[in-house]
Amino acid sequence: MNSASAPYKGFFNRAMGWGPGLPERGPFPYQERLALETWPQVLDVNTGLGKTAAVILAWLWRRGWRDGERAMEPDLETPPRLIYCLPMRVLVEQTRECARSWLANLHLLAEGAPEDHPAGKVAVHVLMGGDLERDWDRWPDRDQILIGTQDMLLSRALNRGYAMSRFRWPLQFGLLNNDCLWVMDEVQLMGSGLATTAQLQAFRRNAGTVLPVRSLWMSATTREEWLQTVDFEKEKDAPVTLAISEGDRQQAKERLEAVKPVAKAAFNVSDDGKAEADLALQEHAPGTRTLLVVNTVKRAQQVYAALRKNRPRANLVLLHSRFRQEDRDRALRRLLADPGPEGTIGVSTQVVEAGVDVSARVLITDLAPWSSLVQRFGRCNRKGEFNGTKEARVIWIAPAGFGDEKKLAPYTASELHASEGLLEGLADAAPAGLPAVSDPMTYSHVIRRKDMTELFDTTPDLAGADIDVSRFIRESDEHHVQVFWRDVDPKEGPAEDDPGPARQELCSIPIAGLDLKKHAAWRWDYLESHWEKPRAVYPGLILMLAASEGGYDPELGWSPKNKTPVAVLKGESKDPGYNDDRRSESQAWVSVAGHTDAVVAEAERLVSALALESQPWVSAFGLSARWHDAGKAHAVFQGAMPDGAPPGVWAKAAGRMKKYNRPAFRHELASALAMLANGQPALSAYLAAAHHGKVRLSIRSMPQEKASRENPELLFARGIRDGDELPETALGGGVTMPASKLSLSYMMLGEDDATGPSWLARMLALRDSPELGPFRLAFLEALMRVADWRASDDKEVR
Repeated sequence: MNSASAPYKGFFNRAMGWGPGLPERGPFPYQERLALETWPQVLDVNTGLGKTAAVILAWLWRRGWRDGERAMEPDLETPPRLIYCLPMRVLVEQTRECARSWLANLHLLAEGAPEDHPAGKVAVHVLMGGDLERDWDRWPDRDQILIGTQDMLLSRALNRGYAMSRFRWPLQFGLLNNDCLWVMDEVQLMGSGLATTAQLQAFRRNAGTVLPVRSLWMSATTREEWLQTVDFEKEKDAPVTLAISEGDRQQAKERLEAVKPVAKAAFNVSDDGKAEADLALQEHAPGTRTLLVVNTVKRAQQVYAALRKNRPRANLVLLHSRFRQEDRDRALRRLLADPGPEGTIGVSTQVVEAGVDVSARVLITDLAPWSSLVQRFGRCNRKGEFNGTKEARVIWIAPAGFGDEKKLAPYTASELHASEGLLEGLADAAPAGLPAVSDPMTYSHVIRRKDMTELFDTTPDLAGADIDVSRFIRESDEHHVQVFWRDVDPKEGPAEDDPGPARQELCSIPIAGLDLKKHAAWRWDYLESHWEKPRAVYPGLILMLAASEGGYDPELGWSPKNKTPVAVLKGESKDPGYNDDRRSESQAWVSVAGHTDAVVAEAERLVSALALESQPWVSAFGLSARWHDAGKAHAVFQGAMPDGAPPGVWAKAAGRMKKYNRPAFRHELASALAMLANGQPALSAYLAAAHHGKVRLSIRSMPQEKASRENPELLFARGIRDGDELPETALGGGVTMPASKLSLSYMMLGEDDATGPSWLARMLALRDSPELGPFRLAFLEALMRVADWRASDDKEVR
């Protein structure tokens, strides 16, 4: 341990709220090593020993943050974005509150709207269903903690972000694959998502990133062999493992040797939950907490209903993943609260087995895979508070039989058989005495390099479909959608301008639980900008349901057979388009030259803040900033200016613009074509074309476009027609674009004698080049877009 050990102990204590006048507690030795020694890639630490605090506070320390300010230069091995990936929503909410509390204790918490966050503080952002904090991506040059579920984070890292506008996919893809520390917590619950995180780290190493990305996998039951995927190389991608030492064991002796006698229930899993409810009532003692952990939501609801019929004096709590946020938060608070004189009986699914800091006197659990059981044991006598009383106990319930795999779901007979064999020889579940058994991790789908390469293109196929990434994020029987309820007529549906959901309205449900023949549902069509009936249901979809048709109970959660109308929550809802680049709008008259000067200045600031001046692409990046809005000189764009526009070539208007007289017009395509016409580099043209996320690898006409009546053979795409001309236009900084003719020959396959390779060929060459590759290219795309957003926040007339 080096000389920073003592200062770090004080830092850790202040973050945890263990200030003067309280017993000196300090971090465990492994928590200090994490902050002061080489970053590991695998963290193997027993449950209840503070892995979350270890990682977040070590990251803050390494980034140079002390009390109230950054006091030291950041460690170059520690990226500025901490991406904390969790398998369940309930874990996200708890981790967010912990992170905010620690930052507040250190006077480092950035509060308020993202645009108001001071640069000298650290922001905590959350990504779950509803994409609550959607503007985190405007600040790639600031330290941030981003906490989310594996669904939201991995879908974005694969360029198919759930619950967000498709036009913002590339931006977050670029930021989540550059300059980040990815932390995967409770990896035993991640399924195929775990393999994806291992493959992503290998892909980044092979393809290269602008700035480094590190990964850390952790759990109380982590096994290094779980990471051995086809492209993953342990020596390069995970050479260092940190586990607890003898010093940790001595300091945590009370927890590691917490007494938890184990017994088998006298009955097997029941069909109605009554036997489980009777056992809980029999074992419960007033003033304590009794916890039942079962394997499915249906079973949890059955056991809870059976308990409720008995009308016990104890507080009853039901917790699972299919609640709206407000109801789930209320249930979690009640579970974690002091049990009171009558005590608390909680019924939960797997959501409680990882990350939830709760301790019960009695734990009753369904048989589960060993790694899950180890986590559940950690929720009984968690801190050793019942040591010496002989009151704590663990009771496990065997399945009715092993012959019907459907009744054993979500687990397999072989997993449960293995656990049963271990339990039958186990007298006590104290962490120190548990057998070190490795559950096998079998992945049904593993993403390959070819898949990752294809995902760079966000253009839907000709049928309007996208590559489905759900198989790389969760196992097939765990796929979910988000739903919310509104007072709409089931036959008429919502109005076109009805807003999207607020986060507190959303409820996660399994795809298999939603029958479109029985439930009226609508999705937002990003391309056509209206609500429509979904043709299919797929993971990550957000659906509006009619409240009059029922399907939800605040006490039970998602209940598809419940026909009682659902109470509609009144929250601050978002626009249905989910942030479709409204950051680029303005309320002032800004010329193309004036706006371009502002964008160039922002681009240069980003390059400087991220210390990228020596990168070989800096010149091309600067050109893209200078030319990105040249296409706004097009007659279609200028013709959409509000009435009374002053003379000039305007990039922004002080009022609402009119509708374009050509459907699907995109000024950024005009910019890119003008750049190619004037000999600018392909990289610069790509970054200009992609700065709204709508024109990227391909140039394609849209369904609402029509050929010219006068010349039906004329090529057309995104409101541009072959041969369109742009007038000479000042681009600021002393640069003038000459009058330019736009050629759409680039949209054709093959090579044109006059213009050379097609647009697609040029862009694929950028994506596949060793100097750039998909991750670097996406990061530059993100920086270009951020520079445009920031410049657009300036309301001055230019």
